[in-house]
Order: sequence, then structure tokens, then C-alpha cells
Amino acid sequence: MDRETAVITGGSRGIGRAVALKLAERGCDTVINYAGNKEKAEETAALCREYGVSAVTVQGDIARKEDCERILQAALENFDHIDILVNNAGITRDNIIMRMSDEEFDAVIDTNLRGTYHMMKLVSRPMMKQRYGRIVSLASVVGLMGNSGQINYAASKAGVIGMTKSLARELASRNVTVNAVAPGFIETDMTAVLTEAAAGIMRGMIPQGRPGTPEEVAAAVCFLAGREAGYITGQVLCVDGGMCM
Repeated sequence: MDRETAVITGGSRGIGRAVALKLAERGCDTVINYAGNKEKAEETAALCREYGVSAVTVQGDIARKEDCERILQAALENFDHIDILVNNAGITRDNIIMRMSDEEFDAVIDTNLRGTYHMMKLVSRPMMKQRYGRIVSLASVVGLMGNSGQINYAASKAGVIGMTKSLARELASRNVTVNAVAPGFIETDMTAVLTEAAAGIMRGMIPQGRPGTPEEVAAAVCFLAGREAGYITGQVLCVDGGMCM
């Protein structure tokens, strides 16, 4: 294989965009999945191409199995092989448990947990067949330490960690590694909606005293997605400024 191919779910902006650009900088062709913002996805693809690689965009809601299948099919049709999967797509529907609706709980579980499961399952066969692959999923420190008002999000990310460790055991003998990165408080669109008071509380929980950047998370993801990380599997790397020590 002359060049590796990476599939990034939720790759149009934020951490997903930073990961796509970092992988493109390393010479990977990229498949950028997006749920609804085609303009941002095409913008990310254009930025990736500036590194001399190929980049395609694929619309799809990973909460839907048929959309996951279409994403995989598009990747194989364009590049013949998939070497790296980054499960980045995720949503929040925050509320305290007494006010949380079943729809809010289910939406987060369907996207963050079930969607990641579908993508893991779909890439496992081709990666096992080629006897090489890197799967990196975005978990969260919330999945390790919990957070008030995010019982659905915490459950989904804790589940991602459990799936990561289980799949790592299943695929290790085929030279396919499976790891997770658990970001802390990162400056993204998802955290931009926090009030200044809430953001201040979050910063107070971080020993380094500042939020992280998408690029700092992307550096960790791309390390685990690289060939040099071939003896690391089933691990969770926190990128959180010491928040979850």
C-alpha cells in the first residue's frame, strides 16, 4: 500500500477536523464523514488536499447502521483499503436525570456508543484480512470520572472504553490495535455554549489551569494511529491537563 487511508467520523470541524489535517500532513488519504454541515466538511477536505493527499467527504448519521455501511463502502470504493478508523462523531444532550427524557438518553447512546460499535464492526473484517489496522475512538474523561448532568454522555463514553478494551483483545493477533483517547475540557463548538461561570468551574478542575485545543487531542490520536504505536493496544490516553489524575 503506497499510502494509508483514514476514515474520520464527525470530521468536518473541531477535534475531527484537527485529526483529519494531522493525518493528511502525515500523508494519509482521508475520508471525512459529516452529519449535516457539508460546507464545513468540504472545507476540511480542501485543507487536507493542500498536503498533497486525496480527501473525500461522505454524509451520514452514524446512529444509523445503513449510513455506517455507506461510509465504509465509499472509503473502499475510493481507496480500496482502510488502515485507520477514528471514531470521533459524538453528541451531547445534557440534563439532570430527573429531567432527562428517554429521547435525550437514547440519542446520545445511539450516536456515541451504537455508532462507534457499528463502525468498529464494519472495519474489523477488512483490517483483519489485510492483517493491519489502527482503530482510535474518542472517549472522554467524563466516561472515567462522571459528570453531573451528563449521565447519558458518561454512559456512552464509558461504553466506548469498554468496547475498546474488548475489541483490542479480539484483534490483537491480526496486528490491529484498538485504543481510545479521552479528552478533558477542550475548546470546541461543543464547549463554546458553556456559560462563563460553568467554564470557570471546569478550568478550576484542571491542574494546568487552561482548556486544551483540538490540535493537542489530534496529536495523541495520530500517535496511536501510527505504525510506531504498534505495541500499544487496549489503552485509554487522557488528554486533559491532569484533570483525571
